[in-house]
Amino acid sequence: MSDITRESVEHLAMLARIALTEEEVTQLTGELSQIVDAIATVSEVAGDDVPATSHPVPLSDVMRDDVPGETLSLEDVFRGAPAHDGERFRVSAILGEEQ
Repeated sequence: MSDITRESVEHLAMLARIALTEEEVTQLTGELSQIVDAIATVSEVAGDDVPATSHPVPLSDVMRDDVPGETLSLEDVFRGAPAHDGERFRVSAILGEEQ
């Protein structure tokens, strides 16, 4: 059995600034205890000869190679822009400071 207590759950909730009801504290105490116990069980089985993995099935990258292509000219870029100065987009000021 793990060392997860109501007090430790309440302390963690306070550190995370999460308001928990009494029912939630009771539920989380049990759930966290089960999680810690399950991790302990796995740790007992996994010895030094078992390599650590992040995924049980080998994964491969399915993305295509990043090959640069043709870029747009400035005229093409600014063609649909509502406002620009020829080199940059013009946008409204932030924080309510309209131009």
